[in-house]
Amino acid sequence: MAEPDPQPMASGAVQRLGAPETLGISTLDPGHRPLAMPPGRHVTIRVLMLDDTEELFDISQKASGKVLFDLVCSHMNLIEGDYFGLEFQNHQKMMVWLDHIKPIIKQLRRPKHTILRFVVKFFPPDHAQLLEELTRYLFSLQIKQDVSCGRLTCNDTSAALMVSHIIQSEIGDFEESQCRSHLLNNNYIPDQIPMIDKIMEFHSKNIGQTPAESDYQLLEVARRLEMYGIRLHPAKDRERTKLSLAVAPTGVLVLKGHTKINTFNWSKVRKLSFKRKRFLIKLRPDLNSSYQDTLEFLMGSRDCCKVFWKICVEYHAFFRLFEEPKLKPKPVLFTRGSSFRFSGRTQRQVIDYVRESEFKKISFERKHSRVQHNIRLSSLPCPRHHEVPTESGAPVDRVDSPPRRQWKESVLVSAEDPSASRATRARPSHKRNGHEDRMGSVSRTEETRGPSRRAHPEHLSTAVVVNSPHLSASSGHSHGLVNGQKSLELCGRQLSPLTSPLLLNNAGSVRTDDEDDVRRKRFPTDRAYFIAKELLTTERTYLKDLEVVTVSFQRAVGQDEATPDSLKNIILSTFEPLHKFHTGFLREVEQRLSLWEGRSNAHIKGDYQHIGDVMLNNLQGLKPLTANLHKQSEVLLELEKACRASRRLEALCRDFELQKVCYVPLNVFILRPLHRLSHYKQILERLCKHYPATHRDFRDCRAALADVSEMVEQLQGSLIKMENFQKLLELKKDLIGVDNLVVPGREFIRLGCLSKLSGKGLQQRMFFLFNGVILYTSRGMMGTNQFRVHGQLPLHGMTIRESEDEWGVPHAFTLVGQQQSMVVAACSLMEMEKWMDDIQGAIETMKSSNGPSADLLTCSLIDNKDPSPVSANKAPMVGPSSGQGPVPLSVICWYRVQSLSFSESCKSLENQLSGNLLRKFKNSNGWQKLWVVFTNFSLFFYKSHQDDYPLASLPLLGYSVTIPSESENIHKEYVFKLHFKSHVYYFRSESEYTFERWMEVIRSATVSSSSARVRNDKESHPL
Repeated sequence: MAEPDPQPMASGAVQRLGAPETLGISTLDPGHRPLAMPPGRHVTIRVLMLDDTEELFDISQKASGKVLFDLVCSHMNLIEGDYFGLEFQNHQKMMVWLDHIKPIIKQLRRPKHTILRFVVKFFPPDHAQLLEELTRYLFSLQIKQDVSCGRLTCNDTSAALMVSHIIQSEIGDFEESQCRSHLLNNNYIPDQIPMIDKIMEFHSKNIGQTPAESDYQLLEVARRLEMYGIRLHPAKDRERTKLSLAVAPTGVLVLKGHTKINTFNWSKVRKLSFKRKRFLIKLRPDLNSSYQDTLEFLMGSRDCCKVFWKICVEYHAFFRLFEEPKLKPKPVLFTRGSSFRFSGRTQRQVIDYVRESEFKKISFERKHSRVQHNIRLSSLPCPRHHEVPTESGAPVDRVDSPPRRQWKESVLVSAEDPSASRATRARPSHKRNGHEDRMGSVSRTEETRGPSRRAHPEHLSTAVVVNSPHLSASSGHSHGLVNGQKSLELCGRQLSPLTSPLLLNNAGSVRTDDEDDVRRKRFPTDRAYFIAKELLTTERTYLKDLEVVTVSFQRAVGQDEATPDSLKNIILSTFEPLHKFHTGFLREVEQRLSLWEGRSNAHIKGDYQHIGDVMLNNLQGLKPLTANLHKQSEVLLELEKACRASRRLEALCRDFELQKVCYVPLNVFILRPLHRLSHYKQILERLCKHYPATHRDFRDCRAALADVSEMVEQLQGSLIKMENFQKLLELKKDLIGVDNLVVPGREFIRLGCLSKLSGKGLQQRMFFLFNGVILYTSRGMMGTNQFRVHGQLPLHGMTIRESEDEWGVPHAFTLVGQQQSMVVAACSLMEMEKWMDDIQGAIETMKSSNGPSADLLTCSLIDNKDPSPVSANKAPMVGPSSGQGPVPLSVICWYRVQSLSFSESCKSLENQLSGNLLRKFKNSNGWQKLWVVFTNFSLFFYKSHQDDYPLASLPLLGYSVTIPSESENIHKEYVFKLHFKSHVYYFRSESEYTFERWMEVIRSATVSSSSARVRNDKESHPL
């Protein structure tokens, strides 16, 4: 390729990409011409392109940024230039975008010494929205840069797969010695040498892909990565936890390291603003949301806030608006706030403009490619132009061709033999001329390297997919099929933000266990299958939970004379229809999964490899039972009312909770139907995210998602109230000496261990924070799981301050009340910050409500030091705790010195999972297959899903979840480790998806989920 002309040019005369002429239509509306160059002194601007070439542009200093940007796009004959931008480093060493409206002289202090970078600015969620081949080529160059510099993080398998598409575009079809030499001389990813064999394996399966198709496949893999299009902006939350903010087409993202922890969709955001170093997100009022109306993040400086605010404004306008927003007239006298507005066409305008206009096909040059395939396409090729030979040799439509069809060996020839290539692929717009080595801009005659290579039989099924960019959207994307092969068979596991490189080093290896080989051959490996299987396993657990109420509770309590008829009737009328409905639903899901797995006599498996129709039909059938779901709160209130009226019924309920079948508190079982709707929504969201829009199951899944989202929205408000009510009822059983804990207006906030400083030194105490009062308690020596109240601190008029230096106690802070002060210490800085933030937030809420929102607690204690005061209106404990029944979370927090907030407790109940896992102890050799249920911060182990009660349980508070290191000799895939002090457990899942889901739900139960530090995958993740 020719070197850039050192002389400045006024209109991009040097055709870097080999275009014969400049159309001058880059980012302008039809019929418009480029903006006129204003008079004034000219200056030479240097622009670094995506192919690492540097171009010079002569432009007036008074010209706006739009003029320069149009020159760059016109120079490349780029029609979809609105996706790109020019960025540069300002005088504060910050990377900022060139403003299209402001004059260049006001943005570049030293234009001659500033290099602007032409890069992708807006990353669309679907690369099929990029209609021009040149645009996709530039996007692929951006992905190549991001992968090389480590900005686009991914696992080894995804990295190798992307590099294989890159080198397919650059050197053509696979030839072992040439490919190895090219990879040794060119570095595409960090630590590339150990992955050369894997890259070559993937490259060998890309035979027949043109450079344009390789770009498409590269973008298909990249767009599904967690960090695709993400540009991190360092920030901190209110707890001073280091986070990162980013903006995406869907909204504002919050990340810890490279893992997304929250997304604020544009539909929920009312206003974005910044004040000094604080970046503010104001949300629309939502009674069903647990977030505050205004979220605050602390950034490095005011300029950092402004830079991020600007890109948020531009992203919102580009992806959400139908047309460019109109600029507001400047006020004559006073100005308030920034006048910055998005300038340019929106994505909708760009797509409509390209589709409605007919542009001449123009060839362009790929700098790094030695494959002559540079015909520019004005849009994606029509499917009927992509015909492939069938087994009989007759061409058929590629879209309709099933992926399992194979090409004949005579068709699969190397592109290195030009004559054979032309003979077998004589297509008008996709003629291949083999490889062509370039030196500067001079082409030399290509050399024929020998007779054409016949493809290895194992590659026969890959050529069906790779030659058409369309197929990746329907049958060949990375979550289901990659290059025509099952993803687990071809390229191992996909990217997961929860996956450690320690696990993925052997992503492409084959399991050595015979049972795994048999299972892999027998069962589907598509991601959608495992999502559907999650529906099956969790539905089995949910039906068992319903039977706890409809069968076990009715048998143990419902038949007793102390149970009022009103309670019996409301339980029967509420839960029996739900149990009957979900029994039928589970039967349908089991039948569909059986057909999907091919265990029946069905001859056409493809007709059953979807689940959306089953979910849509049953969710529509669940709608008439919405009234039953609304009654869950009535059941909870009726049960509490009956227990207050009858001490015998209260004792019966307490005895029932001690039974093995009641592995979580009874009130949690009553709220299960409300939680289950959220599970359905999560499963459907994952299916919709996995399926392309053209998949036959996508429409049913989307319709089902709309139905369940509507039901969840209707019930969300009452669910939050009932969860708070249930938590108060649970704490009422845990506390001794409190009479009026459960009253209207009382809200639970946090519980946990703190050390109270007294004359005897630091003493461990259990603290309970409510919206109006703090209780501090201790665990008595009575052999029960209850806490004895020592006292309370009203929040009205309270102040709080750090006092580590004052008392010389690490992580100490002082609670200063109107009548009493107290010095307490947390076990860590993070715990101290969480307590101080929650207490301060409760104090501020009380101030805004002009006084306490609930009555102060009344205690029946005559002497706070009396070890055995029990309220007169409470029934006595029915025997000591003998390990049966659920262990209260407060007791677990006491022994493991943890704290737990209300939001974290709710999240644990809503993030449930069940399924088969293989468990191994630290010093054991074999793996034991168990049915495992995750809920309420614990793992419950069963022999099979048919068991009525768990064999054992493992509370996870205080545990850490990690990936086993190489030194532990766990030579298996999909293994994670749980450890607490000397206790170590290994768990092994059956697939990549189930591994990701178990890691996700366990980490969602992390106590410090709102403020945990982001660690390397090799480090632990405390729970």
